[in-house]
Amino acid sequence: MELPIRQLDLAAVAIYLAVIVGVGLYFARRNKTTEEWFLGNRSFAGWVIGLSMLGTIVSSATFLALPAAAYVLDWRQLSVNLVLPLVAVVAVVVFIPFFRRGGLTSAFEYLGNRYGPIPRLYGTISFVALQLIRMAQILFLVALPIQFLTGASLEGVIVVSGVFIAFYTIAGGIEAVVWTDVVQALILMVGGVLCFVAVAVDLPGGFSQILAVGWAEDKFSLGSFEWNLGERTFWTVAILGVINWLAIYSGDQNLVQRYAAARSTREARKATIIYSAVALPMWAMFFFVGTALFVYYQTFPDSTVAGLEADQVLPYFILTRIPAGIAGLVIAAVMAAAMSSLDSGVNSISTVVVVDLLKPYLAPGRTDRDYLRAARWIAALISALVVSGALLFSRLEKESMNDVSLIVTSVFGGCLMGLFLMGFFTRRVDGFSATTALAAAMGFNIYLGLGLLGWLPLAWTWAVHSYWVGALVNGSFILLAYGISLVRNASPGDLDGLTIWTPPAAAAPADGDAAVPDADG
Repeated sequence: MELPIRQLDLAAVAIYLAVIVGVGLYFARRNKTTEEWFLGNRSFAGWVIGLSMLGTIVSSATFLALPAAAYVLDWRQLSVNLVLPLVAVVAVVVFIPFFRRGGLTSAFEYLGNRYGPIPRLYGTISFVALQLIRMAQILFLVALPIQFLTGASLEGVIVVSGVFIAFYTIAGGIEAVVWTDVVQALILMVGGVLCFVAVAVDLPGGFSQILAVGWAEDKFSLGSFEWNLGERTFWTVAILGVINWLAIYSGDQNLVQRYAAARSTREARKATIIYSAVALPMWAMFFFVGTALFVYYQTFPDSTVAGLEADQVLPYFILTRIPAGIAGLVIAAVMAAAMSSLDSGVNSISTVVVVDLLKPYLAPGRTDRDYLRAARWIAALISALVVSGALLFSRLEKESMNDVSLIVTSVFGGCLMGLFLMGFFTRRVDGFSATTALAAAMGFNIYLGLGLLGWLPLAWTWAVHSYWVGALVNGSFILLAYGISLVRNASPGDLDGLTIWTPPAAAAPADGDAAVPDADG
């Protein structure tokens, strides 16, 4: 079903897009070096980086998929994020100082310093492959409600959105990305609040009615608390949440680049605390929106809603129940949720390709101007690949789309968390042990992925739930790497500043914090 967008809504969306373009053009004049384009001269305040993290990690899935999950079922998908504050403490205490030392730009530079070139290349290629698939899916998925809201063709929405994001990201570099992420994060939060208020105000019993009906229908459930790791119980999802957030905080270039872009270690830590403090309540708010929609359409039945997909219910409510103009702001929030993830992905991929592939291996010894030009061309190529991937997803069945995602995640996503954690927390594991264990774990990863896809004979398949593939692969890598290092008993070389047991020998601040004073003194 297509609903014609109203003129005031179009105006609100147009103003939002004009602001984003203006930010990109403003910062385009200031990017003369790779240090400026990748890191903004490492000058950002903590609150700016924190909101940028929020915009980067919180994609359009937050605005659409979380309310849809609560509308159809309950709050059990929130469990994966309840562990975020615990992992954030580890990031603040342990991870951030490692990436701040030595002026690193890429997360995978650390892997190179710790283990050598092969793990660094593995991390770089894994990140690029996973980000391309993730970004193509985000662009495709956000194009669906925009098509629904505007009546435009799906292909047209994908192409125009991709070109628009590429323009301001290539022009403005990380400064444009970070500041547009701040704007987009704020719009995202305002849009969520507006949706909830619109539902609550229309209901006869208001907020108390949402609570009463929600409790009666068990819509606030976090899932079964039974200890059954083969099912999606609360404990299963919480454990997987720990693994997921450890991987993100320890080695996701989108976050690591923001650690590095902060003006000091203190500001990087402040950013992580701000993000972690804001993200969890915001996720809960979007689940609450889904529950509120369930109560709303129980109170005011609508035959049209019965024929909609779950993730179309919120867009339908926006255009039929929220006044024109305000609805346009909410539509802009849906777009902002996707754009903030996509622009960060484009910039981070171009960063790691230049830093981890071109400079050390493919094109060493060039001028900084050459690398800056290459970064912009790479960003353009990445944008074209993302648009092409989204167009491909638009022609696949949903099952096929999930299969593609599973294959890529299974092959490329397995060992990164293990590599970083073993690097941070052990002195024994050397480059040979890590590389050998990496090869074995990748083979195990592929085997599990093929089994999940049903591409192996049943007799050769290990019946393991897809939830546990990442945990099993990382666990096997950790055990193998440590076991091989015990047998070899070889010296891993100079580890100053590379593990928690071997802090930098120099007494001066390792990340140059003394050279750039904090904003708060």
